[in-house]
Amino acid sequence: MALISALLGRGLQHFSEAFPGARDCTSAGMQRAIRDWFRLYYAEEAGPEEDACQRIPCAVVSKLQKACFAEYEAEVSLGESKGAFLARCQEELDGQRKKAMQLAMIGGEAWLKPVPGKDRFYWSVVRRDAVAVLGRDPSGRVTDLLSSEQTAANGGVYTLLERRRVDEAGFLTLENKLFYSRDGAALGEPAPLSSLPQYARLAEEYTYPEPLGCLGMAEVRMPLENTVDGSADGVSVYAAAAGLIHNINHNEWLLDQEFDHGAIRVIASDDLLKKRRDESGRVVSRELPAGLFTGLDEDPETVGITVFSPALRDASFLARKTEYLRNVESVLGIKRGLLSEVEAAQRTAREITSSEGDYNLTIQDLWEVWERADREALRLCGVLGQAYGLCGGEGFDPEKDLAISWGNGVLYDADKAWGEIMQMVGAGLLKPEIALAWKYDLPWKTPEEREMIRRQYMPPLDRERKTE
Repeated sequence: MALISALLGRGLQHFSEAFPGARDCTSAGMQRAIRDWFRLYYAEEAGPEEDACQRIPCAVVSKLQKACFAEYEAEVSLGESKGAFLARCQEELDGQRKKAMQLAMIGGEAWLKPVPGKDRFYWSVVRRDAVAVLGRDPSGRVTDLLSSEQTAANGGVYTLLERRRVDEAGFLTLENKLFYSRDGAALGEPAPLSSLPQYARLAEEYTYPEPLGCLGMAEVRMPLENTVDGSADGVSVYAAAAGLIHNINHNEWLLDQEFDHGAIRVIASDDLLKKRRDESGRVVSRELPAGLFTGLDEDPETVGITVFSPALRDASFLARKTEYLRNVESVLGIKRGLLSEVEAAQRTAREITSSEGDYNLTIQDLWEVWERADREALRLCGVLGQAYGLCGGEGFDPEKDLAISWGNGVLYDADKAWGEIMQMVGAGLLKPEIALAWKYDLPWKTPEEREMIRRQYMPPLDRERKTE
Protein backbone atom coordinates (compact mmCIF):
# COMPACT_ATOMS: atom_id res chain seq x y z
CA MET A 1 0.00 0.00 0.00
CA ALA A 2 1.15 3.55 -0.66
CA LEU A 3 1.34 4.44 3.01
CA ILE A 4 3.15 1.28 3.98
CA SER A 5 5.71 1.67 1.22
CA ALA A 6 6.22 5.30 2.24
CA LEU A 7 6.93 4.24 5.79
CA LEU A 8 9.46 1.57 4.88
CA GLY A 9 12.83 3.12 4.23
CA ARG A 10 16.33 3.70 5.39
CA GLY A 11 15.30 5.91 8.31
CA LEU A 12 12.37 4.81 10.42
CA GLN A 13 11.74 1.26 9.23
CA HIS A 14 8.05 0.94 10.09
CA PHE A 15 5.22 3.15 11.37
CA SER A 16 5.14 1.03 14.54
CA GLU A 17 8.37 2.79 15.52
CA ALA A 18 6.51 6.10 15.33
CA PHE A 19 3.51 4.63 17.17
CA PRO A 20 4.72 1.75 19.35
CA GLY A 21 2.30 -1.15 19.46
CA ALA A 22 0.40 -0.08 16.34
CA ARG A 23 -0.31 -2.88 13.86
CA ASP A 24 -2.16 -2.84 10.57
CA CYS A 25 -5.09 -5.24 10.93
CA THR A 26 -5.52 -5.54 7.15
CA SER A 27 -4.48 -9.00 5.98
CA ALA A 28 -1.64 -9.47 3.48
CA GLY A 29 -4.10 -10.79 0.88
CA MET A 30 -6.32 -7.75 1.33
CA GLN A 31 -3.37 -5.38 0.97
CA ARG A 32 -2.39 -7.09 -2.30
CA ALA A 33 -5.96 -6.79 -3.56
CA ILE A 34 -6.13 -3.06 -2.72
CA ARG A 35 -2.85 -2.43 -4.53
CA ASP A 36 -4.16 -4.38 -7.52
CA TRP A 37 -7.45 -2.42 -7.69
CA PHE A 38 -5.63 0.90 -7.78
CA ARG A 39 -3.10 -0.36 -10.34
CA LEU A 40 -5.90 -1.57 -12.60
CA TYR A 41 -7.71 1.76 -12.39
CA TYR A 42 -4.71 4.03 -12.90
CA ALA A 43 -2.96 1.57 -15.27
CA GLU A 44 0.19 1.81 -13.17
CA GLU A 45 2.89 -0.84 -13.50
CA ALA A 46 0.96 -3.09 -15.87
CA GLY A 47 1.73 -6.73 -15.23
CA PRO A 48 3.97 -8.78 -17.50
CA GLU A 49 2.37 -9.59 -20.84
CA GLU A 50 -0.54 -7.22 -20.18
CA ASP A 51 -1.86 -4.20 -22.09
CA ALA A 52 -4.30 -2.08 -20.05
CA CYS A 53 -5.53 -0.05 -23.03
CA GLN A 54 -9.17 -1.09 -22.49
CA ARG A 55 -9.25 0.69 -19.07
CA ILE A 56 -12.33 -1.29 -18.02
CA PRO A 57 -12.22 -0.22 -14.33
CA CYS A 58 -12.44 3.40 -15.48
CA ALA A 59 -15.52 2.58 -17.57
CA VAL A 60 -17.22 0.80 -14.65
CA VAL A 61 -16.54 3.57 -12.12
CA SER A 62 -17.39 6.40 -14.54
CA LYS A 63 -20.70 4.87 -15.62
CA LEU A 64 -21.86 4.17 -12.07
CA GLN A 65 -20.78 7.55 -10.76
CA LYS A 66 -22.50 9.46 -13.56
CA ALA A 67 -25.72 7.48 -13.13
CA CYS A 68 -25.61 8.03 -9.37
CA PHE A 69 -25.25 11.83 -9.46
CA ALA A 70 -26.96 12.66 -12.77
CA GLU A 71 -29.72 14.72 -11.13
CA TYR A 72 -28.58 14.85 -7.52
CA GLU A 73 -29.54 17.84 -5.35
CA ALA A 74 -29.07 18.49 -1.64
CA GLU A 75 -30.48 21.32 0.45
CA VAL A 76 -30.10 22.25 4.12
CA SER A 77 -33.23 23.60 5.80
CA LEU A 78 -32.48 25.19 9.18
CA GLY A 79 -32.35 28.55 10.92
CA GLU A 80 -30.29 31.46 9.60
CA SER A 81 -27.16 31.04 11.74
CA LYS A 82 -26.39 27.35 11.77
CA GLY A 83 -28.36 26.69 8.59
CA ALA A 84 -26.22 29.11 6.57
CA PHE A 85 -23.03 27.56 7.99
CA LEU A 86 -24.12 24.01 7.18
CA ALA A 87 -25.30 25.09 3.73
CA ARG A 88 -21.77 26.35 3.03
CA CYS A 89 -20.34 23.05 4.30
CA GLN A 90 -22.77 21.16 2.06
CA GLU A 91 -21.73 23.29 -0.92
CA GLU A 92 -18.10 22.32 -0.36
CA LEU A 93 -19.11 18.69 0.16
CA ASP A 94 -21.00 18.65 -3.15
CA GLY A 95 -17.79 19.70 -4.88
CA GLN A 96 -16.04 16.58 -3.55
CA ARG A 97 -18.83 14.02 -3.90
CA LYS A 98 -17.75 12.62 -7.28
CA LYS A 99 -14.13 12.22 -6.23
CA ALA A 100 -15.13 10.60 -2.94
CA MET A 101 -17.49 8.12 -4.59
CA GLN A 102 -14.97 7.24 -7.30
CA LEU A 103 -12.20 6.57 -4.77
CA ALA A 104 -14.58 4.49 -2.65
CA MET A 105 -15.58 2.46 -5.72
CA ILE A 106 -11.91 1.86 -6.54
CA GLY A 107 -10.62 0.96 -3.09
CA GLY A 108 -13.79 -0.18 -1.35
CA GLU A 109 -13.60 2.58 1.26
CA ALA A 110 -12.78 6.28 1.44
CA TRP A 111 -13.17 8.96 4.10
CA LEU A 112 -14.35 12.59 4.01
CA LYS A 113 -12.12 14.57 6.33
CA PRO A 114 -13.37 18.03 7.42
CA VAL A 115 -10.79 20.81 7.31
CA PRO A 116 -11.80 23.99 9.21
CA GLY A 117 -11.87 27.27 7.29
CA LYS A 118 -12.94 30.82 8.06
CA ASP A 119 -16.71 30.29 7.85
CA ARG A 120 -17.11 26.64 6.83
CA PHE A 121 -15.49 23.23 6.67
CA TYR A 122 -13.68 22.18 3.54
CA TRP A 123 -13.22 18.52 2.68
CA SER A 124 -10.25 16.31 1.97
CA VAL A 125 -10.85 12.83 0.53
CA VAL A 126 -8.68 10.13 2.12
CA ARG A 127 -8.22 7.10 -0.16
CA ARG A 128 -7.89 3.53 1.03
CA ASP A 129 -4.33 2.95 -0.20
CA ALA A 130 -3.08 5.94 1.81
CA VAL A 131 -4.12 4.65 5.24
CA ALA A 132 -3.39 1.82 7.63
CA VAL A 133 -6.41 0.49 9.52
CA LEU A 134 -5.24 -0.26 13.03
CA GLY A 135 -8.53 -1.28 14.59
CA ARG A 136 -12.22 -2.00 13.98
CA ASP A 137 -15.14 -2.56 16.33
CA PRO A 138 -17.31 -5.73 16.19
CA SER A 139 -19.61 -4.10 13.63
CA GLY A 140 -16.68 -3.43 11.28
CA ARG A 141 -16.44 0.34 11.80
CA VAL A 142 -12.91 1.68 11.85
CA THR A 143 -11.91 2.83 15.35
CA ASP A 144 -8.17 3.36 14.82
CA LEU A 145 -6.75 4.83 11.61
CA LEU A 146 -3.31 6.05 10.53
CA SER A 147 -3.01 8.32 7.50
CA SER A 148 -0.10 10.10 5.86
CA GLU A 149 0.38 13.38 4.02
CA GLN A 150 3.55 14.46 2.23
CA THR A 151 4.82 17.97 1.48
CA ALA A 152 7.92 18.93 -0.50
CA ALA A 153 9.73 21.81 1.22
CA ASN A 154 13.17 22.94 2.39
CA GLY A 155 14.98 20.71 -0.08
CA GLY A 156 13.32 17.51 1.08
CA VAL A 157 10.02 15.82 1.86
CA TYR A 158 7.99 16.18 5.04
CA THR A 159 5.64 13.33 5.98
CA LEU A 160 2.86 13.96 8.48
CA LEU A 161 1.49 10.89 10.23
CA GLU A 162 -1.96 11.40 11.75
CA ARG A 163 -3.48 8.78 13.99
CA ARG A 164 -7.17 8.90 14.93
CA ARG A 165 -8.48 6.70 17.74
CA VAL A 166 -11.99 6.59 19.19
CA ASP A 167 -12.58 4.81 22.50
CA GLU A 168 -15.65 2.88 23.66
CA ALA A 169 -17.17 6.05 25.13
CA GLY A 170 -16.94 7.79 21.74
CA PHE A 171 -14.10 10.20 22.59
CA LEU A 172 -11.76 10.91 19.67
CA THR A 173 -8.00 11.32 20.19
CA LEU A 174 -5.70 12.73 17.51
CA GLU A 175 -1.93 12.19 17.38
CA ASN A 176 0.27 14.06 14.91
CA LYS A 177 3.94 13.35 14.15
CA LEU A 178 6.07 14.97 11.46
CA PHE A 179 9.17 13.48 9.78
CA TYR A 180 11.68 14.85 7.29
CA SER A 181 13.82 13.11 4.70
CA ARG A 182 15.97 14.34 1.81
CA ASP A 183 14.56 12.13 -0.92
CA GLY A 184 11.13 11.09 0.35
CA ALA A 185 11.97 7.41 -0.09
CA ALA A 186 12.22 6.97 3.66
CA LEU A 187 10.08 8.31 6.46
CA GLY A 188 13.17 10.06 7.77
CA GLU A 189 13.88 11.74 11.07
CA PRO A 190 11.38 13.33 13.49
CA ALA A 191 10.75 17.05 12.94
CA PRO A 192 8.77 19.60 14.99
CA LEU A 193 5.23 20.33 13.75
CA SER A 194 6.19 24.01 13.52
CA SER A 195 8.56 23.14 10.63
CA LEU A 196 5.71 23.84 8.20
CA PRO A 197 3.18 26.66 8.66
CA GLN A 198 0.15 24.47 7.88
CA TYR A 199 1.03 22.19 10.79
CA ALA A 200 2.20 24.83 13.27
CA ARG A 201 -1.16 24.95 15.10
CA LEU A 202 -1.54 21.17 15.33
CA ALA A 203 -1.19 19.54 18.72
CA GLU A 204 0.96 16.46 19.10
CA GLU A 205 -1.95 14.84 20.95
CA TYR A 206 -5.48 16.09 21.52
CA THR A 207 -8.72 14.53 22.79
CA TYR A 208 -12.00 16.21 21.92
CA PRO A 209 -13.94 17.17 25.07
CA GLU A 210 -17.26 15.97 23.63
CA PRO A 211 -17.83 12.42 22.38
CA LEU A 212 -18.07 12.27 18.59
CA GLY A 213 -18.73 8.56 18.36
CA CYS A 214 -16.52 8.21 15.29
CA LEU A 215 -13.11 9.09 13.84
CA GLY A 216 -14.21 12.64 13.01
CA MET A 217 -14.47 11.65 9.35
CA ALA A 218 -17.43 10.45 7.29
CA GLU A 219 -16.94 7.00 5.80
CA VAL A 220 -17.90 6.22 2.21
CA ARG A 221 -17.98 2.44 1.98
CA MET A 222 -19.15 0.11 -0.78
CA PRO A 223 -22.03 -2.20 0.31
CA LEU A 224 -20.38 -5.35 -1.03
CA GLU A 225 -19.49 -8.48 0.90
CA ASN A 226 -15.74 -8.96 1.17
CA THR A 227 -14.82 -11.87 -1.11
CA VAL A 228 -11.05 -11.42 -0.70
CA ASP A 229 -10.58 -12.58 2.87
CA GLY A 230 -14.06 -12.28 4.40
CA SER A 231 -12.97 -9.46 6.72
CA ALA A 232 -14.76 -6.17 7.42
CA ASP A 233 -12.62 -4.33 4.86
CA GLY A 234 -14.58 -2.85 1.97
CA VAL A 235 -14.00 -4.14 -1.55
CA SER A 236 -13.90 -2.41 -4.93
CA VAL A 237 -17.00 -2.39 -7.13
CA TYR A 238 -14.99 -4.33 -9.72
CA ALA A 239 -13.26 -6.65 -7.23
CA ALA A 240 -15.14 -9.72 -8.51
CA ALA A 241 -14.01 -8.97 -12.07
CA ALA A 242 -10.34 -8.25 -11.25
CA GLY A 243 -9.16 -11.64 -12.53
CA LEU A 244 -11.27 -11.28 -15.68
CA ILE A 245 -9.82 -7.80 -16.29
CA HIS A 246 -6.28 -9.20 -16.01
CA ASN A 247 -7.20 -11.86 -18.58
CA ILE A 248 -8.62 -9.19 -20.87
CA ASN A 249 -5.41 -7.17 -20.54
CA HIS A 250 -3.42 -10.31 -21.39
CA ASN A 251 -5.59 -10.93 -24.46
CA GLU A 252 -4.96 -7.37 -25.56
CA TRP A 253 -1.23 -7.96 -25.24
CA LEU A 254 -1.52 -11.11 -27.35
CA LEU A 255 -3.44 -9.23 -30.03
CA ASP A 256 -0.75 -6.54 -30.02
CA GLN A 257 1.76 -9.27 -30.74
CA GLU A 258 -0.39 -10.53 -33.60
CA PHE A 259 -0.50 -7.09 -35.15
CA ASP A 260 3.21 -6.60 -34.65
CA HIS A 261 4.17 -9.92 -36.21
CA GLY A 262 1.15 -11.07 -38.21
CA ALA A 263 1.79 -8.85 -41.23
CA ILE A 264 4.61 -11.12 -42.36
CA ARG A 265 5.79 -14.31 -40.77
CA VAL A 266 8.11 -17.01 -42.17
CA ILE A 267 7.68 -20.48 -40.73
CA ALA A 268 10.86 -22.55 -40.83
CA SER A 269 12.21 -25.62 -39.12
CA ASP A 270 14.01 -24.72 -35.92
CA ASP A 271 17.22 -26.47 -37.06
CA LEU A 272 17.54 -23.96 -39.91
CA LEU A 273 17.72 -20.99 -37.55
CA LYS A 274 20.95 -19.54 -36.27
CA LYS A 275 20.52 -18.83 -32.57
CA ARG A 276 22.22 -16.08 -30.59
CA ARG A 277 22.56 -16.57 -26.85
CA ASP A 278 23.45 -14.27 -23.97
CA GLU A 279 26.02 -14.97 -21.24
CA SER A 280 23.59 -17.18 -19.32
CA GLY A 281 22.89 -19.32 -22.38
CA ARG A 282 19.36 -17.95 -22.94
CA VAL A 283 18.32 -17.58 -26.60
CA VAL A 284 17.88 -13.88 -27.36
CA SER A 285 17.34 -14.00 -31.15
CA ARG A 286 16.97 -16.34 -34.09
CA GLU A 287 18.29 -15.58 -37.59
CA LEU A 288 18.28 -17.33 -40.96
CA PRO A 289 21.72 -18.30 -42.31
CA ALA A 290 22.99 -15.97 -45.04
CA GLY A 291 23.26 -18.71 -47.71
CA LEU A 292 19.81 -20.17 -47.17
CA PHE A 293 18.08 -18.33 -50.06
CA THR A 294 18.88 -18.33 -53.78
CA GLY A 295 17.39 -15.52 -55.90
CA LEU A 296 15.55 -16.33 -59.16
CA ASP A 297 14.22 -13.72 -61.62
CA GLU A 298 12.37 -16.01 -64.05
CA ASP A 299 9.02 -14.20 -63.58
CA PRO A 300 9.45 -10.41 -63.35
CA GLU A 301 5.88 -9.99 -62.02
CA THR A 302 6.58 -12.16 -59.00
CA VAL A 303 8.22 -9.94 -56.41
CA GLY A 304 9.18 -10.83 -52.85
CA ILE A 305 8.70 -14.12 -51.09
CA THR A 306 5.70 -16.27 -50.22
CA VAL A 307 5.08 -16.28 -46.48
CA PHE A 308 2.39 -17.14 -43.96
CA SER A 309 0.41 -13.94 -43.38
CA PRO A 310 -2.81 -14.33 -41.35
CA ALA A 311 -5.62 -11.87 -41.90
CA LEU A 312 -5.64 -9.19 -39.24
CA ARG A 313 -8.95 -9.18 -37.40
CA ASP A 314 -10.01 -5.54 -37.70
CA ALA A 315 -13.66 -6.44 -38.19
CA SER A 316 -13.82 -8.34 -34.87
CA PHE A 317 -12.26 -5.66 -32.67
CA LEU A 318 -15.52 -3.92 -31.74
CA ALA A 319 -17.31 -7.24 -31.18
CA ARG A 320 -14.43 -8.45 -29.02
CA LYS A 321 -14.53 -5.37 -26.83
CA THR A 322 -18.32 -5.66 -26.51
CA GLU A 323 -17.94 -9.27 -25.38
CA TYR A 324 -15.30 -8.23 -22.84
CA LEU A 325 -17.65 -5.67 -21.34
CA ARG A 326 -20.59 -8.09 -21.32
CA ASN A 327 -18.50 -10.56 -19.36
CA VAL A 328 -17.62 -7.85 -16.84
CA GLU A 329 -21.30 -6.91 -16.54
CA SER A 330 -22.21 -10.53 -15.84
CA VAL A 331 -19.52 -10.96 -13.17
CA LEU A 332 -20.37 -7.67 -11.42
CA GLY A 333 -24.13 -8.28 -11.62
CA ILE A 334 -24.96 -4.93 -13.24
CA LYS A 335 -27.42 -4.20 -16.01
CA ARG A 336 -26.63 -5.84 -19.34
CA GLY A 337 -25.71 -3.14 -21.83
CA LEU A 338 -24.63 -0.52 -19.27
CA LEU A 339 -21.01 -0.89 -20.36
CA SER A 340 -21.30 -2.83 -23.61
CA GLU A 341 -23.97 -0.86 -25.48
CA VAL A 342 -23.34 2.67 -26.70
CA GLU A 343 -26.41 4.39 -28.11
CA ALA A 344 -26.67 7.85 -29.60
CA ALA A 345 -30.40 8.13 -28.93
CA GLN A 346 -31.52 9.28 -25.50
CA ARG A 347 -33.53 6.70 -23.61
CA THR A 348 -36.31 7.24 -21.11
CA ALA A 349 -35.94 6.31 -17.46
CA ARG A 350 -38.25 3.32 -17.95
CA GLU A 351 -36.15 2.07 -20.87
CA ILE A 352 -32.93 2.43 -18.88
CA THR A 353 -34.36 0.25 -16.10
CA SER A 354 -36.16 -2.10 -18.45
CA SER A 355 -34.17 -5.09 -17.21
CA GLU A 356 -35.85 -4.58 -13.82
CA GLY A 357 -33.37 -5.20 -11.13
CA ASP A 358 -29.60 -5.40 -11.17
CA TYR A 359 -28.68 -1.94 -12.44
CA ASN A 360 -31.54 -0.29 -10.59
CA LEU A 361 -30.50 -1.94 -7.32
CA THR A 362 -26.84 -1.12 -7.93
CA ILE A 363 -27.56 2.61 -8.26
CA GLN A 364 -29.93 2.60 -5.31
CA ASP A 365 -27.21 0.98 -3.20
CA LEU A 366 -24.83 3.77 -4.20
CA TRP A 367 -27.46 6.36 -3.34
CA GLU A 368 -27.71 4.91 0.16
CA VAL A 369 -23.91 4.93 0.50
CA TRP A 370 -23.64 8.62 -0.34
CA GLU A 371 -26.71 9.61 1.66
CA ARG A 372 -25.28 8.03 4.81
CA ALA A 373 -21.91 9.69 4.23
CA ASP A 374 -23.48 13.08 3.48
CA ARG A 375 -25.67 13.10 6.59
CA GLU A 376 -22.79 11.91 8.78
CA ALA A 377 -20.53 14.62 7.33
CA LEU A 378 -23.04 17.37 8.14
CA ARG A 379 -23.59 15.93 11.62
CA LEU A 380 -19.86 16.26 12.21
CA CYS A 381 -19.92 19.80 10.86
CA GLY A 382 -22.63 20.71 13.36
CA VAL A 383 -20.71 19.28 16.31
CA LEU A 384 -17.22 20.39 15.26
CA GLY A 385 -18.48 23.77 14.04
CA GLN A 386 -19.73 24.56 17.51
CA ALA A 387 -16.45 23.39 19.05
CA TYR A 388 -14.46 25.62 16.64
CA GLY A 389 -16.83 28.56 17.14
CA LEU A 390 -17.93 28.55 13.49
CA CYS A 391 -21.66 28.27 14.20
CA GLY A 392 -24.24 28.60 16.92
CA GLY A 393 -25.63 25.89 19.10
CA GLU A 394 -28.95 25.29 17.34
CA GLY A 395 -29.87 21.66 17.04
CA PHE A 396 -29.38 19.90 13.71
CA ASP A 397 -31.10 16.66 12.73
CA PRO A 398 -29.39 15.27 9.60
CA GLU A 399 -32.42 13.10 8.83
CA LYS A 400 -34.89 16.01 8.84
CA ASP A 401 -32.84 19.13 8.10
CA LEU A 402 -31.01 17.76 5.04
CA ALA A 403 -33.17 17.08 1.98
CA ILE A 404 -31.57 14.96 -0.77
CA SER A 405 -33.20 14.45 -4.16
CA TRP A 406 -31.91 12.06 -6.82
CA GLY A 407 -34.00 13.51 -9.67
CA ASN A 408 -36.32 11.81 -12.11
CA GLY A 409 -34.40 11.40 -15.34
CA VAL A 410 -32.05 8.47 -14.81
CA LEU A 411 -33.72 5.68 -12.92
CA TYR A 412 -37.12 7.06 -12.05
CA ASP A 413 -39.40 9.28 -14.15
CA ALA A 414 -41.64 10.99 -11.59
CA ASP A 415 -43.84 12.68 -14.22
CA LYS A 416 -44.56 9.40 -15.95
CA ALA A 417 -45.21 7.68 -12.63
CA TRP A 418 -47.67 10.46 -11.68
CA GLY A 419 -49.51 9.94 -14.96
CA GLU A 420 -49.83 6.22 -14.23
CA ILE A 421 -51.13 6.96 -10.73
CA MET A 422 -53.73 9.36 -12.11
CA GLN A 423 -54.91 6.67 -14.51
CA MET A 424 -55.48 4.41 -11.50
CA VAL A 425 -57.40 7.20 -9.74
CA GLY A 426 -59.55 7.74 -12.84
CA ALA A 427 -60.29 4.03 -13.05
CA GLY A 428 -61.34 3.97 -9.40
CA LEU A 429 -58.45 1.71 -8.37
CA LEU A 430 -56.81 4.27 -6.05
CA LYS A 431 -58.16 6.94 -3.72
CA PRO A 432 -57.24 10.54 -4.66
CA GLU A 433 -56.03 11.17 -1.09
CA ILE A 434 -53.38 8.45 -1.43
CA ALA A 435 -52.29 9.83 -4.81
CA LEU A 436 -51.85 13.32 -3.33
CA ALA A 437 -49.99 11.85 -0.36
CA TRP A 438 -47.55 10.23 -2.80
CA LYS A 439 -47.22 13.47 -4.80
CA TYR A 440 -46.41 15.67 -1.80
CA ASP A 441 -44.84 13.07 0.49
CA LEU A 442 -47.59 13.27 3.13
CA PRO A 443 -48.73 10.72 5.72
CA TRP A 444 -52.05 9.06 4.81
CA LYS A 445 -52.48 5.82 6.73
CA THR A 446 -54.94 7.08 9.38
CA PRO A 447 -58.39 8.58 8.73
CA GLU A 448 -57.27 11.84 10.34
CA GLU A 449 -54.31 12.14 7.96
CA ARG A 450 -56.47 11.48 4.92
CA GLU A 451 -59.00 14.06 6.12
CA MET A 452 -56.21 16.60 6.46
CA ILE A 453 -55.22 15.93 2.81
CA ARG A 454 -58.83 16.43 1.69
CA ARG A 455 -59.10 19.77 3.50
CA GLN A 456 -55.77 21.11 2.19
CA TYR A 457 -55.61 19.76 -1.36
CA MET A 458 -59.08 18.63 -2.50
CA PRO A 459 -61.75 21.29 -3.29
CA PRO A 460 -65.33 20.66 -2.11
CA LEU A 461 -67.67 19.02 -4.63
CA ASP A 462 -70.04 22.02 -4.77
CA ARG A 463 -67.08 24.27 -5.67
CA GLU A 464 -66.20 21.89 -8.48
CA ARG A 465 -69.78 22.10 -9.81
CA LYS A 466 -69.72 25.93 -9.80
CA THR A 467 -66.44 25.86 -11.66
CA GLU A 468 -67.90 23.57 -14.27
